[in-house]
Amino acid sequence: MTLWRNRDFTLLWTSQAISGLGAQISATATPLLVLSTTGSPAEAGLVGAAGSLPHLIANLPAGPLVDRWNRRRILLVSEVVAGAGLLTVPLAIWSGLLSTAQLCLVVFVQGLCFVFFGLAERAALPRVVDAPLVPVAIAHNEARSRGTSLAGPPLGGMLFGVDRALPFLVDGISYLIAAASLLLLRRDLQEPATEPAEPVWRAAVTGLRWMWRHRFVRTALALIATSNLVFQALILVIVVLAQQRGATAGEIGVMLGVYSAGGLAGALAAGRLHRHVTLRTVIRVWAALLPLFTIAPGPMAIGAVGALCAFAGPIWNVQIFTYASLVVPNELLGRVMSAGATLTWGVMPLGSLGAGFLLTVAGPIPAILVLSAIMLVAALFSTSLSTLPLTSISGHG
Repeated sequence: MTLWRNRDFTLLWTSQAISGLGAQISATATPLLVLSTTGSPAEAGLVGAAGSLPHLIANLPAGPLVDRWNRRRILLVSEVVAGAGLLTVPLAIWSGLLSTAQLCLVVFVQGLCFVFFGLAERAALPRVVDAPLVPVAIAHNEARSRGTSLAGPPLGGMLFGVDRALPFLVDGISYLIAAASLLLLRRDLQEPATEPAEPVWRAAVTGLRWMWRHRFVRTALALIATSNLVFQALILVIVVLAQQRGATAGEIGVMLGVYSAGGLAGALAAGRLHRHVTLRTVIRVWAALLPLFTIAPGPMAIGAVGALCAFAGPIWNVQIFTYASLVVPNELLGRVMSAGATLTWGVMPLGSLGAGFLLTVAGPIPAILVLSAIMLVAALFSTSLSTLPLTSISGHG
């Protein structure tokens, strides 16, 4: 049976394609909205930090809760709450009451819902598809994510040019459509509990303890955290760089779409390449590419360099999520993934704040050079990372 004949996988995949597209539309419009209303890169960085803060403070407790609570309900509530929050933004714009504080709150709630939804979806995946198809399902999810990242930014820039409220209206509606689709899921998304639930924080420590026992995972997480910090900062930096070079909102949206096209190509290739490309190689490629942003003459050239960077990311994501899905016991999967996400995504608020600071005190070119130096250090450190042993576990059921 192919994945596309699996009704529940198709429903889950399609609903997230819809809401993911909406999220990319609003994510593109958010820094443009802040920069157009305040003119402050620092405030744009603050809003970006608020959106990624849940990855730092919520991932660890969310993992045990995803293993304990009804995963179907988590998926549904996350979509409804995120959609309702986004719909307050166009109302505030039209009434002239929009503030940076409200945007910070809205993107924080959206990020919190993203954390819970993402953990619940990944933990439920082995319950939705058969074990031999898990790597293929993960690759399809990567392609979905990269595809929405390709289509969303140009749409976000275009809609922002028509009406500043429109991207947020579209995103809010997309979440509600996705929630309606999730009501049609039939399968039980978790195994019945076989023992009394641990206290939340003790259960969270269980995930950290599992990761700490695996040397490869420890090293990989440190490098992933570094790359996440750099690329979280880079997005705001290249938006400001493109603005300085005369790009319109629509051109910036297309630029980010070109950037994301590399990620989509990487996701489509990940099913074939993930066994042959190590994280060490990916980090070294990034270290070589980042300085090229400083000499890119316009938004399309900036997007092309970004596309080269984005190509490699999905390959590693398929490796690490396949490894986790096949090796970690399913009843621990939410906790282990949340612990890893706390470490690797928790640095992202620092990336946004750092980008705002660097842009304010130095400008985009020095900011890119600082990010390039950080990636170079990571590349030197990556020499201790060995190849992920997927071959030995790929047949496990």
